[in-house]
Amino acid sequence: MSGFVEKPEPLQVPGLVHLHTGKVRDLYQNEAGDLVMVASDRISAFDWVLPTEIPDKGRTLTQLSLWWFDQLADLVPHHVLSTELPPGAPADWAGRTLICKSLRMVPVECVARGYLTGSGLVEYKETRTVCGLALPEGLTDGSELPAPIFTPATKAAVGEHDENVSYEEVARQVGAETAAQLRQTTLAVYSRARDIARDRGIILADTKFEFGFEGRAERSADGGTAAQTLVLADEVLTPDSSRFWPAEQWEPGHAQPSYDKQFVRDWLTSPESGWVRASEQPPPALPQHIVDATRAKYIEAYERLTGTSWS
Repeated sequence: MSGFVEKPEPLQVPGLVHLHTGKVRDLYQNEAGDLVMVASDRISAFDWVLPTEIPDKGRTLTQLSLWWFDQLADLVPHHVLSTELPPGAPADWAGRTLICKSLRMVPVECVARGYLTGSGLVEYKETRTVCGLALPEGLTDGSELPAPIFTPATKAAVGEHDENVSYEEVARQVGAETAAQLRQTTLAVYSRARDIARDRGIILADTKFEFGFEGRAERSADGGTAAQTLVLADEVLTPDSSRFWPAEQWEPGHAQPSYDKQFVRDWLTSPESGWVRASEQPPPALPQHIVDATRAKYIEAYERLTGTSWS
């Protein structure tokens, strides 16, 4: 068992219909049919959404996503329509709320990897492949790959693992034309973002994207969705969806320092927390020093990438 320690009650806002509460975001629909995405300060680890929030996390993720959408606009359109607060929304939604196009989402997590770590490393150690793609011998934790690879996954419900799948399986699920679009766009966006991050002293080890289509679906000859313009959705290139490493500390052969919730993971698995991951009991609340250190990492990532001071 996993998921939310205690699932929050959705806030009811006049004129908005609550659609879904995810690990981090709450989704609503306005009267025009647009999506209203609100990024909370919730944080998850080991498939649990923890009882302790990280101040400013929702605003950081939202503002960083907006910055990246601007950097990528010539490569792929995005789903953001407005950042204005809906009428009647609480004041603390400011800076964490996006009004977005309602898309037909592609049910695939589009993962790009430029370095070997995480679930890719686990698979490589067993088979010398990642999502069916053969990789050279001699790679280790943190190794740069010969070229970025597209390693898709199926989307999982809250509390369940996304499952890595082969490109061929994606083509079977969504059609060959859409699968080709997903791979090409994912790798193009990753390459652009990797270069931008590198110029700022940060390694983008891997990241995941979500895409959708506007309008009605058209069927292709192979039974999938005919090629249309992909739209980049959800969050993009944040510490929640990406592995960012400080370039000056990169050293293959072991886990790398990162701009994410590693402080949280390390504390939860330490004797200090008293939590046994295999017990299926909910994790405990985070101590203040872990909250402060995690908040600082999110803000440092924002400042280094955007060149803008957090306020």
